Amino acid sequence: MRACERLLKYVRINTQSSPETGTTPSTPGQWELARLLVDELKELGLENPSVNEFCTVTAWLPATTGLEHVPALGLLAHLDTAPAFSGKNVNPIVHENYGGGDIVLPKEGRVIRAADFPWLSRFQGKTVITADGSTLLGADDKAGIAEIMTLCETLIRENLPHGRICVAFTPDEEIGQGTAHFDVKLFGADFAYTVDGDRFGHIEDGTFNAAGAKLTVHGVSAHPGSAKGAMVNAMLIAFEFQSMLPVFQNPMYTEGEEGFFHLEHIEGDVEKTVTEYIIRDHDRTLFEQKKQLFQQCADFLNRKYGEGTVEAEVQDSYYNMKEVLEPHRHLIENAAEMIRRMGTEPEICSVRGGTDGARLSYMGLPCPNLCTGGGNFHSRFEYVCVQSMEKVTELLVRLAEKYGSGL
Repeated sequence: MRACERLLKYVRINTQSSPETGTTPSTPGQWELARLLVDELKELGLENPSVNEFCTVTAWLPATTGLEHVPALGLLAHLDTAPAFSGKNVNPIVHENYGGGDIVLPKEGRVIRAADFPWLSRFQGKTVITADGSTLLGADDKAGIAEIMTLCETLIRENLPHGRICVAFTPDEEIGQGTAHFDVKLFGADFAYTVDGDRFGHIEDGTFNAAGAKLTVHGVSAHPGSAKGAMVNAMLIAFEFQSMLPVFQNPMYTEGEEGFFHLEHIEGDVEKTVTEYIIRDHDRTLFEQKKQLFQQCADFLNRKYGEGTVEAEVQDSYYNMKEVLEPHRHLIENAAEMIRRMGTEPEICSVRGGTDGARLSYMGLPCPNLCTGGGNFHSRFEYVCVQSMEKVTELLVRLAEKYGSGL
């Protein structure tokens, strides 16, 4: 089965994760996909396909006879889709022989405009898959799952030489919990790749340093007709806090390795307002400075309005994996070599986000991120190119053979 055919099946299962439930996995749909994948892995003949109590799917493809001594290669992708957009009732649309212009989606009047996404022109004449405009597609990261599954089938069907291949599909990556219960030692890989990037040719060897932050403002309610000297408006103090953060250190104005403060949720009234932020920077020193500034702004407001008016909480999420991967550059170099052999110049870069690989790298499993062939993730304009998916699958096959032959 082709990777795109698997993708079309997987995206119809709603695996949208949720930061609100406090369970692992955070949503029941992830169990549905996990069990389907276990059944498919059994059909393919992998060793010990299973899903544990935390909804992590694992399986192993034994090494070709005589190659049991070579390092074990891990491949991972995640089950869930982003919580910001609906993953329910996904209706994938296959656009064959894409003409290179705007892609009109049938629902809600949405159009993927070529002028807004100029790299779409690269797919002229090829087959592009989107959703119908009412949901995201879910190629992030069901395309990665489909490509890993197709890799396993290809290695078995064509009897290609390889070392041990360790496969895992994790839950709740989109809410930062993908590896919270991951057992690196049990997984058994010496090193790994996540398959969770975008257009073909990308290799991501770095991530943001990341933290989540919450600001709780306690106010005092009073009748607006007699509020002078009595009312303390928690919402206005929250707005004041936001105004103290650097205006241009905002996702709307940053790119490349520029960091930011991102206000992603606000809820409240006069008496109590809660704001939730994410703080990001590729540079560890600048990351620490951003966290300090967040606390300093809160301290200032407490001095201004009275101790206890503002409570700031900052919790680290993950760190830039670049420094951990540096001693394992063969992972980057071998992937780049294979992409060049396939006729594409690789793009080695840091992702403006995070992956399960960032945490796994700090847990002792070096794990850069590979492309999936898609783009516009976390939006209703998400797409994936069928031919790019096929190239990613070929890339994985080549890497399996490369590591099967030794470093």
